Amino acid sequence: MPYVISMINLKGGVGKTTLTVALAEIMAARRNAKVLVIDLDPQTNATAMLIGEKSWEKLDQAGHTLATLFEDALRPDKNPPQFSLHDTLQLGVSPVSAVKKLDLLPSSLKLIDVQDLLATMPTGRLFTDRPVDLLHKATRKLLPDYDYVFIDCPPNLGLITMNGLRMSHGYVIPTKPDVLSTYGIPQIMTRVENFAEGLAGDEIVPMGTIINMYRAGTTTHDNTLRRLRADARKNKVPQLFETMIPLGDNVAAAAEFVASSTLRQRWGYQGHYDRLEALTDELAKRAERSL
Repeated sequence: MPYVISMINLKGGVGKTTLTVALAEIMAARRNAKVLVIDLDPQTNATAMLIGEKSWEKLDQAGHTLATLFEDALRPDKNPPQFSLHDTLQLGVSPVSAVKKLDLLPSSLKLIDVQDLLATMPTGRLFTDRPVDLLHKATRKLLPDYDYVFIDCPPNLGLITMNGLRMSHGYVIPTKPDVLSTYGIPQIMTRVENFAEGLAGDEIVPMGTIINMYRAGTTTHDNTLRRLRADARKNKVPQLFETMIPLGDNVAAAAEFVASSTLRQRWGYQGHYDRLEALTDELAKRAERSL
């Protein structure tokens, strides 16, 4: 079975999706791992970064996104179900030619509406269906094909996010080192721990906090970093990754779906890619230790 990692923060704009895609691409290319990205964020940014907006629009119009999976649960009378894992799974994604072993389950803007309705879904025959089990049940036969699965979660702790956590071995919190971006981290830890206790004792490991978009010498960032390190020693927040990712213009450029021959070309020549590569290695080591 693969190691499944949810990427989550309650605050948007922290670079969560960009880090998810970078880690997945580097894991697939440099470590020769078979990787799946599951995009649960209705902003669909990970999907657009990996297949481009035009391809995403065609899939969305055809109903070949994860929104259809959740919509089926809301209309169990519809027979047969509309969701097709075969048609939804996108093989060999990424505009980087060096990335050969990366697949995608794409997102949709429709997940915004689905999120609010999932709590009212019928429970199915003999109460066998729960809203938090939908993604896990739909993908469990697929997962053994992969070494790593990265789940890009929406910036909340709703049922869509819980679907990602339900099938995860661990979770990572990417954050900017400022007050607003880090405020909800203890809440995430408490909520995930309580959620895991209801899963027959299955643990969801807090793998760590990634400091992203860091500006050295900035008073706010440096003060927040010191506070996070102190909180980590008290287990109030997950342990910080040693590798920090600085703020850089190349991040915005990397978000564009532009053909690249190498990962370094996509993620930056001025040391940015090297840091992302080091972060990927650190993440892999933490995953291996927790297995």
